[in-house]
Amino acid sequence: MLILAVLTRKNKFCQGFTRGSSTNFLDQTQKKGLVMAIFGLVFSKLSMLVIAPDPLPFSKDTPAEIKEYMKIIAIFYYPVLYYPLMVCSTLQHKAGYVFGTLLSFTHFGVLVWQKFDCPKTPEIYKYYALLGSLPQLACLAYLCVQFPVLFVKGPKTDEDLDSRYYTDYVKLLFKKRSSTASSSSTDKPTLAERILEVPKSYIYIPEKVFRFPLKLAVSAFVAFVAIYHAALLLVVLVVPTLHIVRAGIDENIAFLLLGFGIVLSDDRMEVVEIVTFYTWLLEVCYLCAMTLSCLVSLIMLMRSMILHRSNLKGLYKGDIYSIYNSQKTIRPSKPGIVCWMGLTGYQAAIVCVGMAIQTVVFFICFLFLVFLIIIPVFYGRNIIVFEIAGKAWPAWVTLLLVTVLQHVTAKFAFIKKEAGTRDLKNRESLFLLTYLLFLINTVVGLIAAIWRVVITALYNIVHLGRIDISLLHRTAESYDPAYRYYTHSLKVEVSQSHPVMKAFCGLLLDMMIECGRVGQKIRDAEEGIQENRPSKATSRQRIRCRWQLLYTLVNNPSLLGSRKHFQTLQTSESILNGTPNHSSKKGSMKEAAESETIFASG
Repeated sequence: MLILAVLTRKNKFCQGFTRGSSTNFLDQTQKKGLVMAIFGLVFSKLSMLVIAPDPLPFSKDTPAEIKEYMKIIAIFYYPVLYYPLMVCSTLQHKAGYVFGTLLSFTHFGVLVWQKFDCPKTPEIYKYYALLGSLPQLACLAYLCVQFPVLFVKGPKTDEDLDSRYYTDYVKLLFKKRSSTASSSSTDKPTLAERILEVPKSYIYIPEKVFRFPLKLAVSAFVAFVAIYHAALLLVVLVVPTLHIVRAGIDENIAFLLLGFGIVLSDDRMEVVEIVTFYTWLLEVCYLCAMTLSCLVSLIMLMRSMILHRSNLKGLYKGDIYSIYNSQKTIRPSKPGIVCWMGLTGYQAAIVCVGMAIQTVVFFICFLFLVFLIIIPVFYGRNIIVFEIAGKAWPAWVTLLLVTVLQHVTAKFAFIKKEAGTRDLKNRESLFLLTYLLFLINTVVGLIAAIWRVVITALYNIVHLGRIDISLLHRTAESYDPAYRYYTHSLKVEVSQSHPVMKAFCGLLLDMMIECGRVGQKIRDAEEGIQENRPSKATSRQRIRCRWQLLYTLVNNPSLLGSRKHFQTLQTSESILNGTPNHSSKKGSMKEAAESETIFASG
């Protein structure tokens, strides 16, 4: 980094190096691939520290009493180790791309050499280190390709306010508004279209004029890497152990089961085969549960990206109640800054915990399905579930008939249709049937309560890895820490990187540059350099530019707290979403008049 600072031109050293030394996470126009790869590289490296015998690469045979301290040091060491890659990707200088290429190839070569030299490690599984380093190799390979490409293309100049992304976004909004106003009402979708809408709602399709904020894009990629590492750890912790147990089963297992009063067969070899087969079924059930957990996590991740986009668009339009249960001010706060900084880490940790819990629950469900239903039906014995259900068939039939009776009578006996409206009829029979079926409905309510617990538990377990929805009731969303982190981070993201606001600021800067050129020409004319006076069109343009600047300064939310009358008379409650209330109009008009005088005299 010191070499890069020296190579940077002296007149732009402070400005260029400081700007490039850290990534602008609030810029939606920059390329996200390099930053995502670096974050994925760091997370993949840190996720392997949980069971690593030597947390730091330069320390061997770490003593057990200081291993935890070394892990804490490693948590800070690896981000610092890969930080030069981040600097090289954001410096906007060809020298930075050259050093980024050298660093990425060096890291990639060293890691590949280590894995070829020592593919087996004395950890929980001999190939765990090799499999765990695959995301690191993929991220480093991507960096090895991207840095030379950036060197060939040269530094990018149209970033942030200079980019056309924000103006294209505003143009698309106007196009949508005009087309929506002119279009007629569409036909009702068919059944096939409604069925196809269900899988489409879980498949993320990028839009042409919408870019994810860098923080959310990095969070989604790190969550994907976390799914891989969590799945790998869940497999290597259990499956090799099951292999060892299955390989160690011999004839002594018959005596062990006999001690618990379990007799599978009189032949001990047949007992060994049965126990081996059951152990294999355990492994199959566990792998199926883990695979289902991975699929659910990936589907929920894509669904989260769709909802992220919907939430951002809603907040851009001012739809506060779609995310928050009450009126909120979209502006940075101390909790919001903390949550925004830690959003990526929160999501990765929650995804890992969610996958572990999902795997355990799905494993129990598969065990119930295989050992209590499929195996008894296949062999025709130990059908305990079916025996219990068979003994209780009169109760099930009664509940079913009563439920059908209530639905049929509600449709044909107690509802009348007249002139397109509905009303009750046969009220005496309705009251009598309500009284007679009271006890039966109590039993039905008991079954509904059990079913409600099952559905709620499964829903929360499936959606546990998502932070964009709350697992609590709408009125208790603030008690869900993950959802609170997400909503607070959206406040910072929307308030600081609103595309319409940035488009307006970019246009305003362009007009100020043009007005500066016009003002220079006017001053030259006044000094006698030019003979012609400025035209009326130029004066009107200059006045319009000043009034537009005045209007922006008066209504800029970030400047409200620094104004004198807001500091003395107003409180934070009088400003909603950066807009003064009606009671503060008088002060705003007074300030506008003072500003008008200043601009007119200027």
